[in-house]
Amino acid sequence: MFNKKFMEELFKPQDLYSKKALRTVYDRLAHASIMRLNQASMDKLYDLMTMAFKYQVLLCPRPKDILLVTFNHLDAIRDFVRDAPSILNQVDETFRQLIEVYTPLSAGEFQLIRQTLLLFFQDMHIRVSIFLKDKVQNSNGRFVLPISGPVPWGTEIPGLIRMFNHNGDEVKRTKFTTDGNYVMPQREGSFDLYGDRVLKLGTNMYSVSRPVETHMAGSSKSLASHEKENIAPNPLAKEEMNFLARLIGGLEVKEAGGNETGFRLNLFTTDEEEEHAALAGAHESPYAVISIAASQEPARQQELARILGELEVAEPRAGSAAKGDDLLALMDAL
Repeated sequence: MFNKKFMEELFKPQDLYSKKALRTVYDRLAHASIMRLNQASMDKLYDLMTMAFKYQVLLCPRPKDILLVTFNHLDAIRDFVRDAPSILNQVDETFRQLIEVYTPLSAGEFQLIRQTLLLFFQDMHIRVSIFLKDKVQNSNGRFVLPISGPVPWGTEIPGLIRMFNHNGDEVKRTKFTTDGNYVMPQREGSFDLYGDRVLKLGTNMYSVSRPVETHMAGSSKSLASHEKENIAPNPLAKEEMNFLARLIGGLEVKEAGGNETGFRLNLFTTDEEEEHAALAGAHESPYAVISIAASQEPARQQELARILGELEVAEPRAGSAAKGDDLLALMDAL
């Protein structure tokens, strides 16, 4: 991707790519490795990429911050290849070209770039689950622009109107209230090869803890809300566990605290998380602990063995699939 000739072509003055041309370049870049994606997966990945980039361009506090977004992308790539000096040099060379070509541009030229990019994406309103969960995207696929937070670097907090006469002297001031809660940015992001970009747009969207995830190390408030949700357990849960036990081969219900035998199922990430949840719960579970012992009931074992015997799993032959055509086939070949 950071091949010198390829980068030279990208940096040549040219018109914006068409959507078809961009998709072609993206497909070839994605398939440059040994892994292959089918058409549906590629479509989904392309939609995620385009909407994420549209979101980043749309929410840039000022047009020049598009360059900081790009630097965040390259910082992440540089971190991936830090143990490969030759590739790292290619990424750094791209960094230097970006700094040389784009940092001298005026605010008006950056505004033209931003508007050109937004015109490219204006008809794309694909819903992305991570944006919907964070409520930064509406159900119709349009993004929600915040009315609070830090103002662009070099600007002032809204709320004051100054009036000047024909000589440029200030003659009157008028204040007004705003609906947003604005703050001044602490510092400007770095446009150097290495530095703090300050702006978080362009960094990993999935690195932020989400409220939909389960983190037992959270506050007591989150534990209390989690406990409240479990006051009325789903009555189908026990039946599902029983059905799982029958499929495996046997079912035995034991009281909590007894000697555990057989198969133990833990629905938490770790044992500590399970113990923490048990201590936080104020109510005893209405169900006993279910132990699944696959060694019981020989008749069930024979039936299960008969079913498994009917399932023929053909071993993949070496060289039967083209290298990288399918990730699962590649893993089987190994």
